Amino acid sequence: MHPQADPATTPHVAASSTLALVHYLEKWGLLDRARVEDIAGVRLEELDDPDLRIPASIHYQLWELAEQLTADPGVGLHAGQVIDPERMGLVGHVFFNCDTLGEAVVQYVRLHRLINESVTLSFEQTPEQAILTWQPDNPAHYCRQDMDRTLAAALCRTRHFIHRGIEADWVEIAHPEPDYAAEYQKLFGGQVLFGCGITRMAFASKHLGHRIPHRNPYVYSAVLKQVNAVLARLQTRRSFSRKVRRLISRQMATDRIDADTLARQCHMSRQTLYRRLKKEGLSFHDLVEQVRKDKALRYVADDQYALGEIAFLLGFSELSAFSRAFKRWTGMAPAQYRARHQEASA
Repeated sequence: MHPQADPATTPHVAASSTLALVHYLEKWGLLDRARVEDIAGVRLEELDDPDLRIPASIHYQLWELAEQLTADPGVGLHAGQVIDPERMGLVGHVFFNCDTLGEAVVQYVRLHRLINESVTLSFEQTPEQAILTWQPDNPAHYCRQDMDRTLAAALCRTRHFIHRGIEADWVEIAHPEPDYAAEYQKLFGGQVLFGCGITRMAFASKHLGHRIPHRNPYVYSAVLKQVNAVLARLQTRRSFSRKVRRLISRQMATDRIDADTLARQCHMSRQTLYRRLKKEGLSFHDLVEQVRKDKALRYVADDQYALGEIAFLLGFSELSAFSRAFKRWTGMAPAQYRARHQEASA
């Protein structure tokens, strides 16, 4: 009764994430066991297996079902605010047994693939701010409810276990503004922008130095050993596309992106490059577009470069071509996006 999906080509999420959703529905007396098991392809008792992983697409279908069962469009935001230490996954136990919040964030980013393989998490730090960025590998892997839950859980758990006074300086949300938009501002504290094409959350860098109270070094060591073993087993999955993504990123600022050149750098033919990416459900064009979009959003928001410089750095022949692409990605012109971000950061 396990999900019928090829693990080599299908991104998965930890079953603990699906189990948390089941527990939320159960708490409110809204769990439809038969429908959940039919979608998940496993019995609910099997979700307790710490090694079980669920295809991301199936997990996202369950979020759609949860919204139907609760009649609550903000179900993800509300589920993410539930704190239950006894039902925390392995990565959560690593996070909250680190020495400091800064160390915990580094481990969270490193181990994020164990939580959700369909979304890439990255971290950057400036003198004033620490910024977390969530970016799906492709648009089909974006789930509004799951992203809401991820953001809410990250902040609410940090407040509960580490420091109650932490607030987001600002939050950028990829999806359009929902009817329950006012709840984000109340929860996160800082300004929230919607329809940004990427999801980012910033908080003051000073918080990274907060010591984690009640940490248990023995628990940290034991759980970290376990999650490192799981991570090692998953090491080869989707690793090729990440290598190609890094090569594209390095080449983008200096040369025209060319599949033949990238293939030579990987010591293979262009056809082999295409075939290996296809095994991971991606195309070379998709990867180039993703890297270009990610860089564009960061460059425009950071206000370090003029828009014409950004167009050049991303390989566009002229500013107008860059502006058209940026509007396709975000629904707004680069200058408008920059103005909104500066306003949120002020």
